[in-house]
Amino acid sequence: MISQVIISEKKVKLSPPIIIINYKAYESAIGENAVKLTEIIEDVAEEFQKITFVVSPQIADIYRLAQIVKKVYIFSQHIDPVPLGAKTGHTPPEVVKLAGACGTLINHSERPLDLDSIEKAIKRAREVGLLTCACASTPEMGEKIAGFLPNFLAFEPPELIGTGISVSKARPEAVVESVKRVEKAGKGKVIPLCGAGISSGEDVKRALELGAKGVLVASAVVKAKDPYAILQEFASAVEEVDI
Repeated sequence: MISQVIISEKKVKLSPPIIIINYKAYESAIGENAVKLTEIIEDVAEEFQKITFVVSPQIADIYRLAQIVKKVYIFSQHIDPVPLGAKTGHTPPEVVKLAGACGTLINHSERPLDLDSIEKAIKRAREVGLLTCACASTPEMGEKIAGFLPNFLAFEPPELIGTGISVSKARPEAVVESVKRVEKAGKGKVIPLCGAGISSGEDVKRALELGAKGVLVASAVVKAKDPYAILQEFASAVEEVDI
């Protein structure tokens, strides 16, 4: 069966520092625009080879992007904790794995799940060899989710997402608390990230100085007039911090 073939495959290992770019459903990052943006990110990844770059496109674009990437990794924006079969409208993890993704976001604030579903989604992803980046709106929620052992846990206060006001500046103490809770609950196996409002190299640098091992970004890159320039700025900031 397909699932048995996938389960036998080895999981990709991604090392920090890491920059995940969520394409969401922005017009500038779907279809052929997704291809163009990913090619730009490929160029930056070639320049900054010590940094892991991940893109998270629409599910419909995963396969086409998987055909062109060399340095960049692909995460789905969501999976459903369901098996293959009679599941119209659902996205089993096998589907995104076969399309070419090596991981998935889980519980983004724009696609939230309850705790039970989060745990099941992480388990299902693990079964088929997908990496997981779970999102949490609070340090307390991050601690609970980290206990399920996703590969990454991104702290993202939803009220700051897309505002241009970064969590690393607006709530630095919460970033520190999130990192501590994630590392403890995840027994050192879960890599802490942060996101929400990150829009400059200084925001990225501050996030890493507070203990995050990478960032989850979206509109700052996807809606930028010059995505190449902003990604260069982000990557240069990452290289300034020893993590």
